[in-house]
Amino acid sequence: MTIDFSAAQSEVVQICSDLIKIDTQNWGEGKANPERPAADYIAEKFHEVGLDSEIYESAPGRANLVARIKGKNPDRPALVMHGHTDVVPADASEWSVDPFGGEVKDGLLWGRGAVDMKNGCAMIIAVVRQMMRENIVPDRDILVVFFADEEAGGTYGSGWMVDNHPEVFAGAAEAVSEVGGYSVDVRGEKIYLVQTAEKGLQWLKLVAKGSAGHGSQRNDDNPIVKLAEAVARIGRYEWPVEIPQATRELLKGVADLTGIEYTEDNFPALLKELGSVEKFVGPTFATSANPTALGGGYKHNVIPGSAEALIDCRPIPGRTEDALLTLKELAGPDVDIVPVVQHVSLETPFEGDLVEQMKKSVHAYDPEAHVLPYALSAGTDNKALSFLGITGYGFIPLRLPADLDFPAMFHGADERVPTETLEFGTQILGDFLVNA
Repeated sequence: MTIDFSAAQSEVVQICSDLIKIDTQNWGEGKANPERPAADYIAEKFHEVGLDSEIYESAPGRANLVARIKGKNPDRPALVMHGHTDVVPADASEWSVDPFGGEVKDGLLWGRGAVDMKNGCAMIIAVVRQMMRENIVPDRDILVVFFADEEAGGTYGSGWMVDNHPEVFAGAAEAVSEVGGYSVDVRGEKIYLVQTAEKGLQWLKLVAKGSAGHGSQRNDDNPIVKLAEAVARIGRYEWPVEIPQATRELLKGVADLTGIEYTEDNFPALLKELGSVEKFVGPTFATSANPTALGGGYKHNVIPGSAEALIDCRPIPGRTEDALLTLKELAGPDVDIVPVVQHVSLETPFEGDLVEQMKKSVHAYDPEAHVLPYALSAGTDNKALSFLGITGYGFIPLRLPADLDFPAMFHGADERVPTETLEFGTQILGDFLVNA
């Protein structure tokens, strides 16, 4: 069933701008501007068209919103369509516009969240509103969810909902969310990338203890030295290349389009054909572990009793335990590893009815395009849903101009998205949700 979603297209940019103007910055470790104002905004948008929603607060102001659209076939498992309303912090001094102004300029919508992911939230809201206004009934139940706290691991969002309100997701089997469905140009051919795998998440703290003392004295038990050596070993370590199946399938598709032979020796050349998207795909060739912060000491002439560092480890699917064992060996016996946030890796085959509908919806509006899988180097709220047996994909369809460095927009300054990209993607997303 093909439906014209022009009504949704006509309001998606304004909805996205409204969401950007709601400052939901998330610094992590419980420090965030509350998502409740964004949840209230969405609830009102749904209420206007007769859709009831419920807000669950994991802590004061940390709001998750859930709404359910009944489908034609109640015996089919429900589909979870989810987004997150929090954003990473934005330093206004680094931006050429107000990061929370939601300004439209030069055919682009600017602001924190324009890409990650208030754009996707706006597309979902706009599609749902048209479905409700026009009594468009999807093939199966659609569970529409907007999570808090995705940018800090989901402790107050998806993780909390799964732990405390699993009944919300009863009967759901599949989920769709961010960082997939966007396009990349390869030698004039457009490829839409469906995210079918994502690396794991291990946010770890290194803790080195030693003997405090005067900075002028000899100290062979200095925790700063222990920590520095451990951080250097971890930072310099070359992880073995172990490419996920989704990445291999993507490279095979690129080989078919370019004529470059599909061999491991040519993988770097194939990766280069993806342009800026290499920033997402390249890191999936192996596990990574990057030191991201150091802390220890409080005065120039005082050797402290302890020192700490933060490590952002992203294991490839199936290698989480191996990664942690390697890090323990690299850290050495004098440095403890303390888990801070841990999430599983995900990998699912690029096949099945849901994937086929993604292809059909793309081809209905961009018939010459190609649709291929890929593995994401970061993570999504699909990780938490996987503990309920829900299979997750990334599919927020965006037809991007070839010269836009899309990966750089994630968490970067001057985040922006073409307005026509939002409008075009809203039509594809509407078609997908009705028929999925």
